[in-house]
Amino acid sequence: MATNAELYQRRDKSVAGAIAYSSTFAAARAEGGEVWDIEGHRYIDFCGGIGCQNVGHGHPKVIAAMEQQIKSFTHTCFQISPYESYVALAERLNALAPGDFEKKSMFLSAGGEAVENAVKIARYYTRRPALITFTNGYHGRSYMGMGLSARLQPFKVGFRPFPTEIYRIPFPDAYHGITLDDTKRAFDTLFRSDVEPEQVAAIFFEPVQGEGGYNIAEPEFISYLRDLCDEHGIVLVADEIQTGFGRAGKMFAMEHFGVAPDLTCVGKSMGGGLPLSGIVGKASIVDSVPPGALGGTFGGNPVACAAALAVLDVIEEENLLEKGLQLGQHIDNRFREMANTPECHCIGDVRSLGCMNAIEIVSNRETREPAGDLAADIARIALSKGLILVTAGPTRNVIRVLVPLSTSSSIVDEGLNVLEESIREAVSQSG
Repeated sequence: MATNAELYQRRDKSVAGAIAYSSTFAAARAEGGEVWDIEGHRYIDFCGGIGCQNVGHGHPKVIAAMEQQIKSFTHTCFQISPYESYVALAERLNALAPGDFEKKSMFLSAGGEAVENAVKIARYYTRRPALITFTNGYHGRSYMGMGLSARLQPFKVGFRPFPTEIYRIPFPDAYHGITLDDTKRAFDTLFRSDVEPEQVAAIFFEPVQGEGGYNIAEPEFISYLRDLCDEHGIVLVADEIQTGFGRAGKMFAMEHFGVAPDLTCVGKSMGGGLPLSGIVGKASIVDSVPPGALGGTFGGNPVACAAALAVLDVIEEENLLEKGLQLGQHIDNRFREMANTPECHCIGDVRSLGCMNAIEIVSNRETREPAGDLAADIARIALSKGLILVTAGPTRNVIRVLVPLSTSSSIVDEGLNVLEESIREAVSQSG
């Protein structure tokens, strides 16, 4: 068996250098909330494939569903030969998504494809060109995704020109001094100076900004967006690719706000580890696009759809929504306890919605100066102690937790203990 170092040497000779890595090991197997490398070392997984493993690695029911489908067929292309699992998944997603109106769904492979197709649907439905998005938002690495996203380095540097008719508004963020009034004024300025609302096709937003630093939307902000879209005939698109399928303590984060978007982009944990994304929304909007105008060869692959149906079963049967709420509250409590200790004075803010948890690492709590290097040190030290972490935020100074919802409390506590030890060690080393 190869060592981690040997496999990495092969990787560096054969894999495109543009792929970045945060770990120093190569995975051999994973189960629940744990991963083992090819040398047999165990790691607690607080990353979950960047939010793709809400029901846990290798859940037996999900694996069984995949195996059963593989024995039947792996691909026909739904547009050529439809199959029941795609239809069944659409039916269930339509029933689960927020909104008391008739819904329809379509499936694709990657989250970025869902965003791209939501743009196409909104523009076709409204016959308008303009799109509005927000600071610190993230919507994928395709060209439209880059245009909608706010993070420049490394996602956008060197890739210009980007799509036009995209306008960015400040996302309300109390910790960083951006109020809802600031956002409203920015909309007023935008509509007076750059684009009239009657030319805006859609507003894209994340209920909780994932890559942007786990900034949680205010209920008043969500209501304001809904009213604004209703007033001007704009399509409201919720990007729930990271927040959906139980991560926020409900099936969709928008359920916390009591507001239904017109379209919702989904992905990540829906496929149980397989590439699967989709759009669910108002049937009148989705069906405005004529047959043949949307689709893709692998969209809604039958094995991925079978896995997704099993994921929904697991979430229901194992009560993972309630468990996620309890787990998220436990992590939030531990984070706040850490923040109150002198040794963890680098924790400037604690944020959570359901089981979306994060701490913001700062060099000074008064100035709230971001400490991206310190956050990287914490993640590096934690990895050496057997804990996988992932950072976020414009300066990568936010440590976010995406632990599988099925992980036992004892393993979560073990991981939190390692995280606290790593924070203390990194702070000590920084002087």
